[in-house]
Amino acid sequence: MPDLHELIRQLRKDNDSKIVLLVSDGLGGLPLEPGGKTELETANTPNLDALAQRSVLGMSIPVLPGITPGSGPGHLGLFGYDPLEFYIGRGVLEALGIDFELGPNDVAIRGNFCTLDDKGQITDRRAGRIASEIGARLCEKLDQIELSGVEVFVRPVKEYRLVVVLRGEGLGGEVNDTDPQATGVPPLDPIARDEASQRTAELLKEFLRQAREILREDAPANFLTLRGIAKRPAIPTYEELYGLKAAAIAVYPMYRGLARLVGMDVLDAGTNLSEQIDRLGAVWSEYDFFFVHFKYTDSTGEDGDFAKKVQKIEELDAAIPRITALKPDVLIVTGDHSTPCKLRSHSWHPVPVLLAADTCRFDGSEAFGEAQCRCGGLGQFEAKYLMLYALAHAGRLEKYGA
Repeated sequence: MPDLHELIRQLRKDNDSKIVLLVSDGLGGLPLEPGGKTELETANTPNLDALAQRSVLGMSIPVLPGITPGSGPGHLGLFGYDPLEFYIGRGVLEALGIDFELGPNDVAIRGNFCTLDDKGQITDRRAGRIASEIGARLCEKLDQIELSGVEVFVRPVKEYRLVVVLRGEGLGGEVNDTDPQATGVPPLDPIARDEASQRTAELLKEFLRQAREILREDAPANFLTLRGIAKRPAIPTYEELYGLKAAAIAVYPMYRGLARLVGMDVLDAGTNLSEQIDRLGAVWSEYDFFFVHFKYTDSTGEDGDFAKKVQKIEELDAAIPRITALKPDVLIVTGDHSTPCKLRSHSWHPVPVLLAADTCRFDGSEAFGEAQCRCGGLGQFEAKYLMLYALAHAGRLEKYGA
C-alpha cells in the first residue's frame, strides 16, 4: 500500500482552483468556568458564523490524542506532513524565517532572552518581552563569542527571540533544550541525546558560560535559554508533493521559516493582518495556494488574557469579508493547536476547523466554535489529512482505483 505522500503524487491533478489556509495560531480554547464558553465562542464573529452556515466544520488533532504540540509540529500537520515522521527543530525554523541560509554542517538553535535573579534562577522566561531593538543590540554583543573549531552566528529574530547557529564538522543536532519551562528554577544544561551530539552540547555549555558573563549587566535580558537545537532535515516541497505553487503570508519569522522549509514562496507580509490581506489580494493571480498566518490568538492565550484573545479573534473575523471577496475555491480557517487562556500554554485539545467550498456537504452548523465543530461533518481527524480535504474540495485529486 502506498504511503500518504506517494498516494497524493499518484492522484493529484492540476486545475486553476485557489486554496486559502488561514491559520489563527493557538485558536482553540477552554471556558474559564465549567459550562461556560471558550474564547472563540465568546467572541462576536458574525463573518465566521455566516461562513460556517455554508461550510463543513470539524476538529483536528495536531499530532496524536493527548499530545500537546509545539508550533512546528502543529503547522507541519496542517501542511500535510506527519509531524511524527518529519520532526523539525525550532532553531531551524527560526533561522530560515530570518532568511539565514543553513548549510549541511550547521546546527541551528532558537534562543530566548530571559531574566535571572541573583541566585541564578529564572524570574521571567521572556525577559519582559523586550523590544526588538534591545534584542538586536544584545545579539551584537553575543555575536562576538568565539568557540574552538566552529563558527558562531547570533542573529536577532523578534523581541526576546534570537537564533544561534554553530557551523563546523562533526556536529550533531540531538541536544536537549535548556529552558526548564518554569520560573523559580535555574536554566538547564545542554545535554546530548546521542554520542554524535556530545561535542555540540559541550560547545553550547561554553557559549552559555560566555553569554552569562557578557549579559550580566543587561537585566531584564541578562541570560538566554536554548530551544529546538537541530540540523536541517530533507523534506518534500509543496510543488513536489501537491503540484501547487504556494505562497506564505506570515509576519513572524518562525512561520516564515516553516513555509520556506516546505518550498513556499515567502512574501513580504507587512506588519499586521490588514497588510497581509493587502498582499494576498496583490498576488492572487500568481499562486494556487496561500498560507496566511495570524499570531496573536496564541500570544494572548499564553498570557492568560481571555478578553484580549477574544478581541484578537474578533479582529480576525473582521478580515474575513476581504478574503471571501477574492472568491477562493476553498477557504480553511483553523489553528495549529489550542492555547487556552485558562492554561496559559499550548494544550492537547483538538482544534476547530472550518472548510468553506461550493463542493461542501454543508452540515447545518450555525456558528464557528468548539461546540459546533464537535458536531460538524468533518468529525474529528488528524491534522495531517487536512490537505487531502483541501485538495479534494478544490477538485485536485483523481479517483483512486477502477
